[in-house]
Amino acid sequence: MADATALAASVREAAADWDRDGELPGSVRTAAARAGLLGVGVPAAHGGRDGTPAELGEVCARLGGVCSALRALVTVQDMVTAALLRWGTPAQRARWLPTLARGERFAAFAATERDAGTELSAVTTSVTEHGDELEITGSKRWVTFGRTADVFLVLGTAHGRPAAVLVEAGRPGVRTEPVQGQLGLRAAGVAHLGLDRVRVPRDHLLAPAGLGLSHVVGTALDHGRFTVAWGCVGMAEACLDAAAAHAARRGQGGTVLAEHEVVRALLGRGAVDVAAARELCARAARSRAGRLPEAVADTVVAKYAAAGAAVRVTGGAVQTLGAAGCAPDSLVGRFFRDAKVMELIEGSAHVAELHIADRLLRRHGFNAAARGARREVRT
Repeated sequence: MADATALAASVREAAADWDRDGELPGSVRTAAARAGLLGVGVPAAHGGRDGTPAELGEVCARLGGVCSALRALVTVQDMVTAALLRWGTPAQRARWLPTLARGERFAAFAATERDAGTELSAVTTSVTEHGDELEITGSKRWVTFGRTADVFLVLGTAHGRPAAVLVEAGRPGVRTEPVQGQLGLRAAGVAHLGLDRVRVPRDHLLAPAGLGLSHVVGTALDHGRFTVAWGCVGMAEACLDAAAAHAARRGQGGTVLAEHEVVRALLGRGAVDVAAARELCARAARSRAGRLPEAVADTVVAKYAAAGAAVRVTGGAVQTLGAAGCAPDSLVGRFFRDAKVMELIEGSAHVAELHIADRLLRRHGFNAAARGARREVRT
């Protein structure tokens, strides 16, 4: 989209400073909001741009090609708005979506805990009823844009069942602890979140208790994977282009790097990785636009392929650029670090492999989950 392209071009040179300083400036977050990039997939009736999944994907690819943290801003906003669109009541959608779509409020997704990462069913954050209010107590870790969020979508448990609750940052008992110096996404305002007997109105519960993980958080994570996948495509495309440009002009011992077969082979593999990742992301976008049953599975495949491609292509780019690629504030150096984080975020590569394999095996009558349940009963 033109707005994303223009914003990406305007911040290309500054992105290294943000990574070094560990902060995405408020002016940039505001610029993204004014450009309508925080509500691309939100219906126009709720203040959004009514964009297609493919348009949202291209926004994330273009922003991801200059700054992973800027792409992450779109990702976390989309995760929360998607959950509201799918599971919110008409009153909740009317209250929250317009301000989120216009960037008048910034959102964050708070699910992970110290002992609940991949296995989110193990969260211990409590959600208890107190008359017309809910009280939330617990702690969350690695919350992207947790430092600057105005509202958090928090996963907890109510009566032993998963519950998703919207919690405003300014409520008594909410505290944030900035996280700095992490491997990647250094400008994404990551924070740990503490919730000490925080009270919110009962209407902040998003969907009934019991649906908080499988439905609300499931929707958010699915949208997170989709936007992360497209952001990985943008990273890989940018690094492949940088590596090719360097190889075409860099001389070494009287020979241009591109004259070496090993360099051309490295670039060739990168080109195939990038093309394959983009096509799988496009397939996921088509599935989502058509509301096809395989949309979630196609997104898992796209995210797995795109994150893997980003790791391989950024690694190849560092090797091609040598010392220039190893500079921590260079585009290739930044993306080399960010790409490794993308293999883990919104579902690790190893977990994705199991989901993909299970989907394949079910076609042949093998159900791993059912067999596991029977094995536990026998034990």
